Amino acid sequence: MKKIVLITGATSGIGLACARKFAKHNYCLILTGRRQKKLDSISRELSKKHKVEVQSLCFDIRNKAEVATAIDNLEEEQKQIDILINNAGLAVGFNPVQSGNTDDWERMIDTNIKGLLYISRKILPLMIARKKGHIINIGSIAGKEVYRNGNVYCATKHAVDALTKAMRIDTVQYGIKVTQIAPGAVETEFSIVRFKGDGDKAAGVYKGYEPLHPENVAEVVYFATTLPTHVNINDLVIMPMAQANATTFVKK
Repeated sequence: MKKIVLITGATSGIGLACARKFAKHNYCLILTGRRQKKLDSISRELSKKHKVEVQSLCFDIRNKAEVATAIDNLEEEQKQIDILINNAGLAVGFNPVQSGNTDDWERMIDTNIKGLLYISRKILPLMIARKKGHIINIGSIAGKEVYRNGNVYCATKHAVDALTKAMRIDTVQYGIKVTQIAPGAVETEFSIVRFKGDGDKAAGVYKGYEPLHPENVAEVVYFATTLPTHVNINDLVIMPMAQANATTFVKK
């Protein structure tokens, strides 16, 4: 029987790269996001290229009722989820706390923390009932360190770090694996969103060095899920060669 992987935030970046990686290895996919047209396009691409089943679920992960409805309405066979990749997340704004935009704060908290919790709360009982499953939380170097103007984003990723450890403690007795993958700089839509569409500012983040590509992170995610049953990667930090920590880069 083919394994099933559910990926949140699958319409771009790391989520899309993970979808392509797992489809290549013959997994059935459940892809979530807020952009229906992109979900439909990706589903057609992967089902045609890899001959795998792809189910797309369009909802806002910040909305608890939408999350519950989407999962509850899956067919019983589709609820046999082997891997949940909690990828949906974002940074919005780049201001010090004293001049921060509270709407930006709430958007990050609702997506990065509450959204991760809402979907995990629905999937974990399904895994526990089967006594198997793997949760992959996509964290960040921002969950290990705090940098100037990162404040609330860093706080949300520190929460992901803590929640990953807590999930591992809470579910280890049921044979559930829990892993955090914490990347450094990855060139995705991340900076475009952070700088609210300012392409020049976003491009400057990755100028002068080669950042990680989404496919690099997807490779590591896939590797973590293919280890023997008795082996679990609890936490893994992945960086571009040119980055030493959250703020130290070698640029040409």
